[in-house]
Amino acid sequence: MIHPIILTGGSGTRLWPLSRKSYPKQFIELLGKESLFQASARRLSGDGFAAPIILTREPFRFIVTEQLAQIEQAPQAILIEPEGRNTAPAVLAAAMWMARRDPNALMLVAPSDHVIADADAFQASVQAAVPRAKAGDLVTFGISPSRAETGYGYLELASGENPTASTPQTLANFVEKPCEAKAKEMLAAGNFLWNAGIFLFTAQAILEAYRRHAPSLFEAVAPALEEASDDLGFTRMAPNAWAQVEDISIDYAIMEKADNLAVMPFAKAWSDLGDWEAVWRESGPDENGNVCSSRATTIDCNETLLRSESAGLEIVGIGLNDIIAVAMEDAVLVAHKSRAQGVKDAVSALQKRKVNQAVQLPRDYRPWGWYESLVIGGRFQVKRIVVKPGASLSLQSHFHRSEHWIVVEGTAKVTVDETVTLITENQSVYIPLGAVHRMENPGKLPMVLIEVQTGSYLGEDDILRYEDIYART
Repeated sequence: MIHPIILTGGSGTRLWPLSRKSYPKQFIELLGKESLFQASARRLSGDGFAAPIILTREPFRFIVTEQLAQIEQAPQAILIEPEGRNTAPAVLAAAMWMARRDPNALMLVAPSDHVIADADAFQASVQAAVPRAKAGDLVTFGISPSRAETGYGYLELASGENPTASTPQTLANFVEKPCEAKAKEMLAAGNFLWNAGIFLFTAQAILEAYRRHAPSLFEAVAPALEEASDDLGFTRMAPNAWAQVEDISIDYAIMEKADNLAVMPFAKAWSDLGDWEAVWRESGPDENGNVCSSRATTIDCNETLLRSESAGLEIVGIGLNDIIAVAMEDAVLVAHKSRAQGVKDAVSALQKRKVNQAVQLPRDYRPWGWYESLVIGGRFQVKRIVVKPGASLSLQSHFHRSEHWIVVEGTAKVTVDETVTLITENQSVYIPLGAVHRMENPGKLPMVLIEVQTGSYLGEDDILRYEDIYART
């Protein structure tokens, strides 16, 4: 049995403005009607696969469970990282968790945001790598390169090994992301594969590698897991111990040092969907090389991506060549396709200016549903709030604002101090400043309301929680 370890902690800044820290690319429907995370979970399921173990961060824990439920999957475990520390600590924590149950368990570590169209071929490739993994090798997966790509790391095969083989080959070296000249040189040499960041090994084998090559990391992660707390089906690693863990990738910490490596070639289409040029490529450009969303129009354009993510916003391109334009209601990206990797730098520049759009989407997702701000003034704010069936906001009060709720769809169960009432469509309720209150959706359909806030301070941190079914602090 193979145990998928799915890593979901990335921020996807190169796909800004659609992907942001508050809701990154792995949870977005970028190429179809499922998110990249859901597609990954499906790909790593079926005969021979156990339920997945998910590594994620606190803000995404309920997104993970909801998206798995939508595709009728249940996780084996969800391990919460108190803060991002890169892939090496995450994989180590999963290996320690797995080894407690079965030291010989096969672990297939995979990012949650990759695109592999031929899932059957990938599963066959994984099965072909199993004997080497069971023998104690650390198997990494290498993609047959189709171009001189500078955005990926490479894997150099040992002399005499076959880059198109259907069985694992001996690996000579890891190569960092190259310059264009070096990438062309490696493509011509024929013995290099793209580094997919996917690994197969036993829990025992990878733990031994950590003990040997990263003992300080091993010693730091162990107490974070030993002191972990369980609540609502999640395992939350101890934050104080986790704060001492080094921020490092598994490539740097282990793979570039280990001597029991093998690489499994994979010749089918693959993408890490790492930037907007990759989205353009994977979206299937038309005869003029253009990719357009349903609310986008091109006139005399070539090799261009136009995408509108707002229902009320049309985007039109005229005479464009090699341009990426992504429009949302609160931010617009326009870039030359050759500069797609630079979007990450743009996000950093916005963060330095403390621009909210750098990290926060207009729609704020919560365990109970979501909300978005419609109008913001000096002392008032109007929000649209959607509460999922059976969901409940926390029992709370505010120090600086009062609220007025108007139900526009469904029925709300509202608590204000000692009074509990049901309000339905076109009815409203007033929440005075300081009142202890809660909103619940007792129905079987989403409940939608308009909230009008008034007061001297309207920030989301003006909340004093008394009870919360989602165990938020």
